[in-house]
This record gives sequence, C-alpha cells and structure tokens, in this order.
Amino acid sequence: MTDRPVAGAAGTIDLGGDLTVNRMGFGAMRITGPGIWREPPDRDQAKAAVRRAVELGVTLIDTADSYGPEVSETLLAETLYPYPDELVIATKGGMVRPGPGRWDTDGRPEHLRQACEGSLRRLRLDQIPLYQFHRPDPQVPVAESVGALAQLKDEGKIRHIGISNVSESQLREAQQVTPIVSVQNRYNVGDRRWETMVDLCEQEQLVFLPWAPIQGADEAGPVTEAASAHGVTARQVVLAWLLARSPQMLPIPGSGSPGHVEDNVAAAAIELSPAETAAITAAV
Repeated sequence: MTDRPVAGAAGTIDLGGDLTVNRMGFGAMRITGPGIWREPPDRDQAKAAVRRAVELGVTLIDTADSYGPEVSETLLAETLYPYPDELVIATKGGMVRPGPGRWDTDGRPEHLRQACEGSLRRLRLDQIPLYQFHRPDPQVPVAESVGALAQLKDEGKIRHIGISNVSESQLREAQQVTPIVSVQNRYNVGDRRWETMVDLCEQEQLVFLPWAPIQGADEAGPVTEAASAHGVTARQVVLAWLLARSPQMLPIPGSGSPGHVEDNVAAAAIELSPAETAAITAAV
C-alpha cells in the first residue's frame, strides 16, 4: 500500500439508490491492445494496473464487451475475482468490433441479450451491477433497445441500467421504458458539448460518467497554472476540475500502467479554489 490519497478523497456518490461508490473510478478500456483490439502488450502490467486501482480505493470499474473485444472483461475477472464486496463492475453492450479502431453499433434486442449474457460469463457474475447501453443504433429505436435491457433486469441479470453517448431526447425515450441511473457521454475540459447533460444529471441525481476525461489537459493556461500552484500535473488538474464541476460527476480515467493509475487516483484529493475552477472553465 501507499500513503498516496485514495479514490474516496473526493467523497462518494449514490448509484441507483442502493449502491455507493467512491467518486474516482477506473476505466478498463486501456488494458487491451492498440486500437482497443485484442490482448495488451503486457498482460501482467495490465493486471497490475487493475489491482492498483482497487488497492487505492476505486470501487467502480467501467468496461465493455467491445473492449478487445471481450479482453477487458476477461482480464478483470482473472485479476479480481472473487470481487471485493464494495466493488461495482459497470459494463456496456451495443457496439461490435470488426477490426482494430472500428466501432459499429448493434442495438437489436437479440444482440443486447447475447452481449449481456456473454458479459455475465466473462465477468463471472450472476448479476451485472450497472449495465449501460453503449450507443444508440440508428437502425433500432432507443426504446426497443432499452426494452431488451429492462427485460434482462426483470430476469435479475442486470441490477441498474445506464445509457451512453445519448442526447437528452434519447435519454427521455429510455426513461419512458425503465429507470436510468447513469449517463456516460464524452466530456472534458476541452470538449463540453454535453454541458447541459451534466446539468440535467445534477438536477435528476443521475451519475454522469465522462469518457475521455483527460483530453485537453494542456490546452489552457489556467490548467498549467493550477498544476504549478498545487505541485501536480495538468492531467490531475483536469480530473480535479471535473470533480469540482458537479457532485454527480464520476470520472473514470483509464490506464494500463500502475503508475498512471496512482497519478489519476491522487487527483481525487486535489481541491481547486473556486477562482481556479472558474478560470479553467472560462479559458477552454
């Protein structure tokens, strides 16, 4: 263990009314190979990164059946099973991988059922705590796709349902079918297209999981100024900015390196001043 701050330093967040997790998670996309395809170059290092995240207090790990594909989920189970009682595994379905760097949507109910059941097997779970619809399929109504997840929830295979890469109208369509507890959209200091979605999640007490949370770390002067003032890196500052942006924000930075995991988790303890937060917000 280490005396570096743990993932709970930024407090906790409620997920679905019956789960509580620390507000710094771990994204397991980067424990796969280049192009998020096949095995990582160093399996032992990838597994060490996962173990380090849990040692540092991470209680939510985000993955997907399409990461690898199947590699990320398999490595998580190999590394962590039997899982600590407090650990929440969140996975996703609705994307297929014809090749490295290729991401195609498949929101057909039959595919989502197959994807969920495959994730259950690979993760060695009887029930997935948080299952997220990875991306709406233009060929399939959102309500039809989410309806398949609601049925899986009724069968006890899913505990809570989240939705990813969605507009507000798509979220509302999903909410007409079943309770939604989380939204995962791209959001970072340099890309705030989904600003209103963050506000909506705060208003409705949904968890917002920003993907690509560290991108844009070096693009603003106030970021580097805050990094210098706190003796930390720009990457850590933008993670701290996300935590300050909304109490419903749950960053899930990913890495295949134990050292990078330590740096990311340490950002949970950085307290930016209101002036620093405002300057970063205004600059990008």
